[in-house]
Amino acid sequence: MTTTSPLTSASTHTILRAKGFSCPSCVAKIEKQIGRLAGVTGVTVFFSSARIEIDHDPAVVSTDALLAAVSKAGYTAHLAAF
Repeated sequence: MTTTSPLTSASTHTILRAKGFSCPSCVAKIEKQIGRLAGVTGVTVFFSSARIEIDHDPAVVSTDALLAAVSKAGYTAHLAAF
């Protein structure tokens, strides 16, 4: 699910669900990979629910690039339905 943040029209809040989490250190790996992307202004990974919340500029970084960053960290993810 992707929604526009009320703070700025250039910012989008995207929620992903990841698979393959086995320990809390997975959180740091994913946050590091996504945080490196230009256009990402914030990323939070929730270990217990495998939920990844990302604030980003969709004109700079696409959801496909976000999913690729999760893959580069060694995990799979998909856009969350809610």
